[in-house]
Amino acid sequence: MNMGYKAFCRTFQAVMKVGNYFLGYRTPEFIEGTGCVTRLPQRILDKGVNKVLLVTDQGLMELGLPGGLIAAMDQAGLEYEIFADIQPNPTDLNVEAGFARYVEASCQGIVAFGGGSPMDAAKAIAAKVAHPRKPVAKLQGILRVHARICPFWAVPTTAGTGSETTVAAVITEAATHHKASINDPSILPRYAVLDPQLTVGLPPFITATTGMDALCHAVESYINWTYCTHVEKKMSKDAVKLIHDNILAAYRDGTDLHARRAMQYAAFYAGRSFTRGCVGYVHAVGHTLGGLYGVPHGLAMSVILPHVLRQFGPAVYDKLADLADACGIGQQVEKLAETPASASNRAKAEAFIMWIDEVNQAMGLPKGFDCIRDEDIPQMIAWAKAEANPLYPVPVIWGDEELRRLIETIRAAA
Repeated sequence: MNMGYKAFCRTFQAVMKVGNYFLGYRTPEFIEGTGCVTRLPQRILDKGVNKVLLVTDQGLMELGLPGGLIAAMDQAGLEYEIFADIQPNPTDLNVEAGFARYVEASCQGIVAFGGGSPMDAAKAIAAKVAHPRKPVAKLQGILRVHARICPFWAVPTTAGTGSETTVAAVITEAATHHKASINDPSILPRYAVLDPQLTVGLPPFITATTGMDALCHAVESYINWTYCTHVEKKMSKDAVKLIHDNILAAYRDGTDLHARRAMQYAAFYAGRSFTRGCVGYVHAVGHTLGGLYGVPHGLAMSVILPHVLRQFGPAVYDKLADLADACGIGQQVEKLAETPASASNRAKAEAFIMWIDEVNQAMGLPKGFDCIRDEDIPQMIAWAKAEANPLYPVPVIWGDEELRRLIETIRAAA
């Protein structure tokens, strides 16, 4: 890795750290509690909005999950147009179609209902409403929206993406399969609904992968070099603790509302943390797997996270030890040591990574991906590097060689 390039990345990040203080990060207003989604239509009407575009996906429509919200909108007299033509990795074509529906139906606001895909698509549609003549590609990048969006309400049905409290929307270009983010505080939802009842019907696999996605957000944000304040660091620790204590309970018993509620809060905290703190190479490489092979985002995060942490090595031992302490793993390491003081941060970090492996295994998730083709690796490296460097303040800046090693490790582990 060229030392000049590393210096450029760190200088860029130092400037961004200062700039972050002027970007107006905030936490969305939210209502929470079992069944609270039925209170949303009146909240919307109280804001002077009489018709909304309800952005969801076909899978949720087939399950009937939006039914309670739709019935509440009918009862309250809130008009709506349903847009559910969204792929698991939403594309620029999905966004353009949703925007066209918004305009044709004379909508005044947007309700995003679902997991990461409807959330990201809805945010991108809102960005298009603010900039109707710009193609999606011109909105992707940093601070390219920079305009007040239409009224926006986020209703998460998974506990993972944290999209209800983030400034990012990941969209795939249909022609090239390249995934890239719209990153702008303007698309951060102002209102969120945390109703654990909406996550009860999630299949165990989705519960597992979305939960590990939230863990990835919290961990990557916490170990990053800069950007975070004490607020985001505390949220990361709180999220890790909640996930450690509740993910297997939610996975094994989908009706456990206590665990479901805890996982929703974990996703919310982790989303708020990485909104400022950013993510890292887990996401940068994971997005290439989603774009090229259709690997679900949460599954990619689950698999890649421990590989990245191990490859970072000593650079993350101290911070991973902090997270290990936050969720009780560090104390277990201390009990096994000759004295508590002799329990090194390396031992705690390795125990934390091992816990991630064990949780993945307990939920039946794979250790790697064998779908990666030799001919695609250069493209994966180029896309991952373009996404991560210089924006993500990762603990160690990687170039082609390190990214290739990671990708080959992921493939070999399958």
